[in-house]
Amino acid sequence: MKIVATNIGEKRVVNWKGSVLETGIFKFPVAAIFLGDEDVEKDAVIDRRYHGGIENAVYAYNTDHYEYWQKMFPDLEWNYGMFGENLSIEGLDESKIHIGSSYKVGDAIIEVTKPREPCVKLGMRFNDATMIKKFWKTNKSGMYFKVLQNGKVTAGDLVEIIEEKRENKTIAEAYEALK
Repeated sequence: MKIVATNIGEKRVVNWKGSVLETGIFKFPVAAIFLGDEDVEKDAVIDRRYHGGIENAVYAYNTDHYEYWQKMFPDLEWNYGMFGENLSIEGLDESKIHIGSSYKVGDAIIEVTKPREPCVKLGMRFNDATMIKKFWKTNKSGMYFKVLQNGKVTAGDLVEIIEEKRENKTIAEAYEALK
């Protein structure tokens, strides 16, 4: 696996379906990011009940899934970070990644914690409220990591397995159990 893009976003205020929402889901590639204990440095984390913190410090999404979504939403302007991910990773297969497994990425060490559960802000990002249902119907959830060792990550860095926890559920199995 390889890091294709490292992404951060700034806080935005968006009028969505008659509600004014603050969000950090609009992320765009930057040269490098720094993974801290509870979030990615300089990345907007708005609702800390669901984002940021020890268990949700970093969100990663598989770049291989982009083609599937681009066909469904051809009119959007596409860039890595579209799903609000900090790490866009080639080959990040939810059916093969086990909760509790740890990886070296750049100078950091991260551990898989759980799949992403879609929220209203994903629909807002795609300008389509049905995106949440569409996301739930796939196995393309991406995953959260906790940071075991802080460090800088750059596009092009390899994602190297340190310890694989095969006895634990895969992200795909955990995601299916949430549905």
